[in-house]
Amino acid sequence: MAAKLRKGDNVVVLTGKDKGKTGAITSIDPKSGKAIVDGLNIAIRHTKQSQATQGGRTPKAMPIQLSNLAIVDSNGKATRVGFRMDGDNKVRFAKTTGDAI
Repeated sequence: MAAKLRKGDNVVVLTGKDKGKTGAITSIDPKSGKAIVDGLNIAIRHTKQSQATQGGRTPKAMPIQLSNLAIVDSNGKATRVGFRMDGDNKVRFAKTTGDAI
């Protein structure tokens, strides 16, 4: 099955502590059904000091379930993704506007 959300897509968070915020997808794990969105769902990770690194508290983007993300259309609103054929190519399109993504 084709992926509705891909790396580089601008998405909006539908639920959770970052509800309503938008960002770009930096990576996707299709097996677990989660994606990492740049600048969203940030957690503080503590690292121990070593000879190579300073150590301390570092912010890290944690994965978000794909069902809690929606792609942003050209109007800036959340939309669902559909598939259609343009000639011989299968393309994704926004259900609200009908524009190809």
